[in-house]
Amino acid sequence: MKLRELKRYLDQKAAHYDHPDFIAGDPVSIPHRFTRLQDIEIAGLFAATLAWGNRTTIIAKCRELMEMMDNAPYDYIRHHQPKERLQLLQFCHRTFNGVDLLYFVEFLQHYYTNVTSLEFAFSGHLSPEDKTVEKGLIGFHRIFFALEHPDRTRKHISTPEKNSACKRLNMYLRWMVRKDKNGVDFGLWQHIAPSQLVCPVDVHVARVATRLGLINEEKSNWKTALALTERLREMDPEDPAKYDFALFGLGVIEKYV
Repeated sequence: MKLRELKRYLDQKAAHYDHPDFIAGDPVSIPHRFTRLQDIEIAGLFAATLAWGNRTTIIAKCRELMEMMDNAPYDYIRHHQPKERLQLLQFCHRTFNGVDLLYFVEFLQHYYTNVTSLEFAFSGHLSPEDKTVEKGLIGFHRIFFALEHPDRTRKHISTPEKNSACKRLNMYLRWMVRKDKNGVDFGLWQHIAPSQLVCPVDVHVARVATRLGLINEEKSNWKTALALTERLREMDPEDPAKYDFALFGLGVIEKYV
């Protein structure tokens, strides 16, 4: 398929899925329950971190977690007492358990005591000249694990330094940074440009991208994510991550092969 034809095809698919109807069945519905910036940031981080497996189950577990935080995650993070964390030990989703959750909560409480927005944990490591968010992801990983932490929790926050595709963090950044008239993504963060976003890549997206000739092999790693994003920039240099809607929809919903 020629680039012009492929762009037309993917633009159509992106427009189809980048629609308010998409929200209810996707983990992005969790931060959409809130209006305050910090609530959206915290709910979004947890929703992205837990976005692993069946989407219905993911949403249910995220709702369970928000209920444990009294459906006011920022107030809970800022004002809860350490003894109140004990109830969180019962939480579990796949390999993410209560021990991991306790550390996430500890980090967020420490962070929000000093900084008003989680954006700066990423954007503080970037400059407008950076082509992608790679330095932001690396910087966030280092900040996140600066406190004493369980070794097991490191697998839940990935980094390009280990050639991880960082799928869930790139999805989180897409939610926070992209802004259009369709209302799926929030566009709340102002210090990261949509052009710097890297397309989230998992096995489904990698498969579709390979079938469409956008990448050469079905690998889900940082090198592949950069290569795919570079191809997507040929179609939209200012907003390459919008094609995540198209590739995800084709791979997960339409079972494109």
